[in-house]
Amino acid sequence: MLDFKKSTVYQIYPKSFKDTTNNGTGDLRGITEKLDYLKFLGVDYLWITPFFVSPQNDNGYDVADYYNIDPIYGTMDDLDELIKEANKREIGLMYDMVFNHTSTEHIWFQKALEGDQYYKDFYIFKKPKADGSAPTNWISKFGGSAWEYIEKFDEYYLHLFDKTQADLNWENPNVRAELKKILGFWMEKGIKGFRFDVVNLISKPEVFEDDTEGDGRRFYTDGHRVHELLKELAGDSGMIDNNMLTVGEMSSTSIDNCIRYSNPEEKELSMCFNFHHLKVDYKNQNKWGLQECDFSKLKRLLNEWQIGMEEGNGWNAVFWCNHDQPRIVSRFGDDRKYHKESAKMLATMIHLLRGTPYIYQGEEIGMTNAYFTDINQYVDVESINYFNILKEEGMSEEEIYLALQERSRDNSRTPMQWNSLENAGFSNGKPWLSVINNYKKINVEESIKDESSILYHYKKLISLRKKYDCIAYGKYIPILEDSESVFAYKREYNEKTLISINNFYDKEVEVALDIDYVENYKCVITNYENRKLESKMVLKPYESIAFIN
Repeated sequence: MLDFKKSTVYQIYPKSFKDTTNNGTGDLRGITEKLDYLKFLGVDYLWITPFFVSPQNDNGYDVADYYNIDPIYGTMDDLDELIKEANKREIGLMYDMVFNHTSTEHIWFQKALEGDQYYKDFYIFKKPKADGSAPTNWISKFGGSAWEYIEKFDEYYLHLFDKTQADLNWENPNVRAELKKILGFWMEKGIKGFRFDVVNLISKPEVFEDDTEGDGRRFYTDGHRVHELLKELAGDSGMIDNNMLTVGEMSSTSIDNCIRYSNPEEKELSMCFNFHHLKVDYKNQNKWGLQECDFSKLKRLLNEWQIGMEEGNGWNAVFWCNHDQPRIVSRFGDDRKYHKESAKMLATMIHLLRGTPYIYQGEEIGMTNAYFTDINQYVDVESINYFNILKEEGMSEEEIYLALQERSRDNSRTPMQWNSLENAGFSNGKPWLSVINNYKKINVEESIKDESSILYHYKKLISLRKKYDCIAYGKYIPILEDSESVFAYKREYNEKTLISINNFYDKEVEVALDIDYVENYKCVITNYENRKLESKMVLKPYESIAFIN
């Protein structure tokens, strides 16, 4: 098994990666076709979002069959070929397992609806309150009630996400046995890891009650049995014995819980995603409320998680982007005047942290938000729901479009930009989601020609993690903590020190560094020209630079 502390993971959203059949949807063969590019980049694992049979109400996160490939993505033969070709290039595949809920089209749920009690117990059905309303006032993550009424039973079933995504009842050992079988099947196929979707929500409370303070999440987030259930899943499925790389997506979690999830002694998961640092531009903690990035809060959160996880021997997955998040260069950078500089700065800032870095497809070439201007251009269920919800709440269409341009999940789901040909080389058919109109400038082919491109910067960061143990294993020490525009830190291991200095803004700033023997340090990566470490330095807009002794 690869050392995940020296590794970098690349996330693929297959629907938008590469279409080889020209039906407008990416497919498994498209991933196989681009393996040489991914090898060139230097990544070690590919996390592929769900390609299982699904009605696609939530782009595959509503699984109807965990054992079979959705025909829109190809066949089992295509998948076997992908596994074989990835192995040849020493790239491990990680599958995305959605085990908090299934699609309501899954055979288990269909049998439950037929009244089969064995399968009804696979889900969470509850009687209504005395007045006939839902069992609790919990809000779905996609808006509206978290409960859906089934007249036949005079009961509601729980769906923390869309009503077509029914939550599984992990209290039922038969459910857990089925999920272990699924993991075993894919490990037998040669899979090297798993990413578990919203896995800290699987343990529901013993008593279901109204939330008088919030939307209900405090009752089911990091629930009372979650660690016990994850230990059982990891141990009994063979994930531990087979050295699987495992990462849990943790919604609204805490450092203490993530230490337990990822400390090797606990035998649960290899590492955790948390999202606190990606809510620092949410006005009043509301995703659709826009404000500038609260940089001091961002620094504090990154420092707290870096130090806290290290002290507890936990391990972070470190990232800016994924299929649910807007493009980082549009969000915290400047995708117009300082596109290249800010994209490189953001990459350096995150990749030299303690943790395993994740790159989301297109991030490495500086892909931007889509800036769609018509609701008909949007496909994402959450975006469409909130277009209507925000309108009902009295927000003007102009404000709603601004919010969608900043926050919609479709920003990250636009087709991968491979070249300057029609549809950015993604497909010869009409893409399922519009290609961004800047693809003639921002694409892989142009990036490969230019050794000063964002792509080569990511390639270098990946190689530095392999080369220097202080990046992979070093202690994390924040510096310049009082700076209002610079995020800087040291990484120390076996008498080696790396210093990472990142100007987060488009204004020059002077920094004073308390570093001994500055002359012993050499520049290992920068987004401007190489320079020497000095006790006083003026950083250019978005300048990012790392030194090692």
